[in-house]
Amino acid sequence: MIQMVPIDTVADDAVEQLLDRAFGRDRHARTAYRLRSGTRPLAGLSFALVEGETLIGSIQCWPVQLEGDDGMVWPLVLVGPVAIVPERQHEGLGRRLMAAALAAAEGGPPLTLIGDPEYYGRFFGFDATATALWRLPGPVERHRLLARGTDVPAQAGVLGPRRHASAAA
Repeated sequence: MIQMVPIDTVADDAVEQLLDRAFGRDRHARTAYRLRSGTRPLAGLSFALVEGETLIGSIQCWPVQLEGDDGMVWPLVLVGPVAIVPERQHEGLGRRLMAAALAAAEGGPPLTLIGDPEYYGRFFGFDATATALWRLPGPVERHRLLARGTDVPAQAGVLGPRRHASAAA
């Protein structure tokens, strides 16, 4: 039986092994890792799927912020990675994790992610409308920088880690 549990109840090394299997060991070079550098996953928004004693999936959400060129700072939540062990992909487990994270994030800061706009737009309401002027600490395909929420800042600025975040968001 598959159970969803808070990710902080799962050993960090088990999550790292899952991420290596799902995305490869070179994943740390990606821009998303620079965005969350020096932060911890938000406990109230990050989950794992376990079957028996085996970790089969995880989603992590991270505190980030947009520092506007005008001096304003907007807290955001970076969603991802969503990881499923390769042999269990295409079973809807990733959608289940996303739904849990989105429900837990309801009422909090706007959400952002780097991902497939057709998938995340169609199923979860993310789009690139407000992110066109955001700058990141590394390369990104502009159409893959997505956001969701009523107060997404459509401002020029730098997206990066948020150093002072609560456990919820």
